[in-house]
Amino acid sequence: MRLVVARCQVDYVGRLTAHLPMANRVLMVKADGSVLVHSDGGSYKPLNWMSPPCWLIEDPDIWTVQNKAGEKLVITIDEVMHDSKHDLGVDPGLQKDGVEAHLQELLAEHIKTLGDGYTLVRREYPTAIGPVDIMARDADGGSVAVEIKRRGEIDGVEQLTRYLELLNRDPLLAPVQGVFAAQVIKPQARVLAEDRGIRCVVLDYDALRGTDSDEFRLF
Repeated sequence: MRLVVARCQVDYVGRLTAHLPMANRVLMVKADGSVLVHSDGGSYKPLNWMSPPCWLIEDPDIWTVQNKAGEKLVITIDEVMHDSKHDLGVDPGLQKDGVEAHLQELLAEHIKTLGDGYTLVRREYPTAIGPVDIMARDADGGSVAVEIKRRGEIDGVEQLTRYLELLNRDPLLAPVQGVFAAQVIKPQARVLAEDRGIRCVVLDYDALRGTDSDEFRLF
């Protein structure tokens, strides 16, 4: 990973345009090729970014990050205050909490919850950027990558998007569809997922456990 603290402005040109005026920011270049622009506020989310596959062209005062779709992130650097590289090694991946792990196990056992004709390939399908929760095949034999969350938010959609970008480079798997499955899916996450062609599925934990009951339901 490379970390650069610089006074810079950032312009994004693609499906929409965005401009960040000159200010002090952190530029992060990750081993997977992604480039992220952070400020000192705004919590954990970058102000702008470019996800792989993309490439970085460095000139003395301008960085240009471009992807296959022709979208560009142009970073104009006025002053560099810090520039360092760090080898973080192989990340063991996120350890899922008990509910998410159990949801994954239950959905694998009842994979037809996703649709008639679905079959399980394997849980924790390995990739270079971490394991996909579930790999399955649909009724037509097509590959399906499933990301499971207890609470479905935008970060989960972004995570699945990165998996799909990688998996679709494999000619033995492509085309790979995406399914975002959670007990609750936030509206913004659903909009983003559907815009990217990812199907959303709401999981009923009790129904998957076989303990669904109408006893105390009003409707």
